[in-house]
Amino acid sequence: MAALDITTKYCRKEMEEYGSCVAFNPSTWQQTCHELKMKVAQCTSSHPVIQKIRQDCSKEFVAFERCLRDNQDKPASCSPHVDRFLGCAETVDLSSVGKPLLQIILHYSIIKS
Repeated sequence: MAALDITTKYCRKEMEEYGSCVAFNPSTWQQTCHELKMKVAQCTSSHPVIQKIRQDCSKEFVAFERCLRDNQDKPASCSPHVDRFLGCAETVDLSSVGKPLLQIILHYSIIKS
């Protein structure tokens, strides 16, 4: 599952509000939408899959954020950066994400039985 899919699944309301804010404030979105951006970050930061993707694709994500800062009046020009980040996110091995927690839960359940 791609990072964007997970973000949309768990943080749909926050993503929609932030996206609308950016669209309606093309020249001032960086300042105007900052609080909404932080809400999206807060919502997604606790999800283990998002944490793993951010860790493994931090270089691509930082480049995307830098592009947005440098092109505040034309965020659409950062599409190639988004594509690189999403491409990286698709290659992240998520097979181990969440397994330690599941093992702890199963172990606790067995002990409790």
